Amino acid sequence: LQTPASLSITSSQEKVSMVFRKLPGVSASGMGLRLSQKFVFLLFLSGLVTLCFGALFFLPDSVRLKRIFLSKTETQPVTVGSGSENDAREPLKRPKDPEPPRGMTPARGETSTKLKNLSRKPTVSREATEERLAAGKALEDFTLYGKFKGCLLKPPLGRDSGRPADPETNERREKVKEMMKFSWDNYKSYAWGKNELRPLTRNGHIGNMFGGLRGASIIDSLDTLYIMGLMEEYNDAKEWVQTSLDLNSNGEASLFEVNIRYVGGLLAAYYLTGEEMYKSKVMELGEKLLPAFNTPTGIPRGVINLGSGTSWSWGWASAGSSILAEFGTLHLEFVHLSELSRNPIYTEKVMNIRKLLNKIEKPHGLYPNFLSPVSGNWVQHHVSIGGLGDSFYEYLIKSYLMSDKTDEDAKKMYYGALEAIEANLVQKSPGGLTYMAEWRGGILDHKMGHLACFSGGMIGIGADDGAPEKRQHFLDLAAEITHTCHESYTPTKLGPEAFRFDGGGEATATRLSDRYYILRPEVIESYMYMWRLTHDPKYREWGWEAVEALEQHCRVESGFSGIRDVYSMTASHDNMQQSFFLSETLKYLYLLFSDDDLLPLEDWVFNTEAHPLPIIRKSCMQDEATLGKTVSE
Repeated sequence: LQTPASLSITSSQEKVSMVFRKLPGVSASGMGLRLSQKFVFLLFLSGLVTLCFGALFFLPDSVRLKRIFLSKTETQPVTVGSGSENDAREPLKRPKDPEPPRGMTPARGETSTKLKNLSRKPTVSREATEERLAAGKALEDFTLYGKFKGCLLKPPLGRDSGRPADPETNERREKVKEMMKFSWDNYKSYAWGKNELRPLTRNGHIGNMFGGLRGASIIDSLDTLYIMGLMEEYNDAKEWVQTSLDLNSNGEASLFEVNIRYVGGLLAAYYLTGEEMYKSKVMELGEKLLPAFNTPTGIPRGVINLGSGTSWSWGWASAGSSILAEFGTLHLEFVHLSELSRNPIYTEKVMNIRKLLNKIEKPHGLYPNFLSPVSGNWVQHHVSIGGLGDSFYEYLIKSYLMSDKTDEDAKKMYYGALEAIEANLVQKSPGGLTYMAEWRGGILDHKMGHLACFSGGMIGIGADDGAPEKRQHFLDLAAEITHTCHESYTPTKLGPEAFRFDGGGEATATRLSDRYYILRPEVIESYMYMWRLTHDPKYREWGWEAVEALEQHCRVESGFSGIRDVYSMTASHDNMQQSFFLSETLKYLYLLFSDDDLLPLEDWVFNTEAHPLPIIRKSCMQDEATLGKTVSE
């Protein structure tokens, strides 16, 4: 095949030959051959020169050569920093590079790339835009946290971290602090990153309540370590959360347990320290809980796969029902998730639960423990202030208090429920002990669980906001219930899981299956609240009895363990240091022996895992005068 170029050359050769044939004395064939060779050589040479000349205009940094050949009147594009002689005569000001984000150095070649971009047009780089957005968000986050702190009435940690003036009380407080450090150190040594410590076998326990999440004891301990001033231990916990808390789990989790421990623990850590990392983690986790509400009624199911979002009810729950104490113990945390995210969806979810509960009929004004998330109807008429029901009532009064006493709906529901409880469940034993029985379809079961012993403190903190004429009555009722729970703490000064008031018993566990104690906090919780409300010294004495009992019966070589029989002076340990022992039991004891200005009740409410959350003062938060105002530490 002949290319177009070869055809052109052949044609030219033929024309030349025809010319030479007309010249006399010249051999056309010989002359044509020599001229043909010269013509091809010249053609090749001219093409090479043209190629080299043209290349000068496309080579990089060729400004100097272009100026040689182009007209002086032609406008030239100039590359900043070309280093030409003309640059020296007519200096150009170099646009200032956008500063890299703090702590970052531009990668090799990045600066020159930015300069070339700047020579074309003054555009803002993507990195700079992202940096500005991040800086704006950081400022917004700081402003939000500053507003929360600015709306507190008192410093969170008090004048001297709550240190009491009385030497004996301070000595007792220091003992509780030592118990916390001992528990933490052994957890760190033998179960770091696991959910809980098995102190007898010196290994970790993961369990199946948290859907593959790890570090429950770490999250539950953050605020306790912080308020106790155990800063080295706190910083270890903080670093683990930052580097090792993986929220991308794919297992079945208890919505209730993940909320009160992980969400509550991270929220409290954020509000106490202002560390944005905690906020980021808790917002990510909060989003993973929302699919549990995808039911016909909006009542969430009790179990959720944190990876897929699939939810279902507990297998043991009657007829696929949801549990009152579980779906009713989300309000405090979810309201704060909305506050921090500026997304109302969390508040809307829990308010929808309220709307349904207000709409359906309640037997004798009571709230049964089982509700269908499909039909929105009660499944069984079993009512308990202990397990399955307990923290629902607690969150009603605490929602009212956390709203700065503006949530009138929560107030109405709480006092209405308390009136029904008094009318139907509160009983007096033959020995004069006040207790809360359980209600099963109109028949009383004269049993009170250890979990129900929180109700002394609950009724106490709600005494001021009911009918004025009932204030003293509520305080007396709170004191009577707390006294009954103290009476159940015998002979080891530790209490059983449940105690009865029939068959001649008075606050005694009559069944072997009820005799265990798993380091629960509810009785001590009521001691702390009653101390703050009355300053009656007996509550501190009762708390010290509990400290001594924990030391004698539950402390082992590598941590603290629950015991199987509170009526036996020879302890049989269950080999489990529960995470709530670090979050609740030891925290409430520490607060009991501290001054009232350590996490003052005027500013804080405790979720049901004892994680402190600040009261939301909307009027103050909306006041621009609070911007930047902080309480001095």
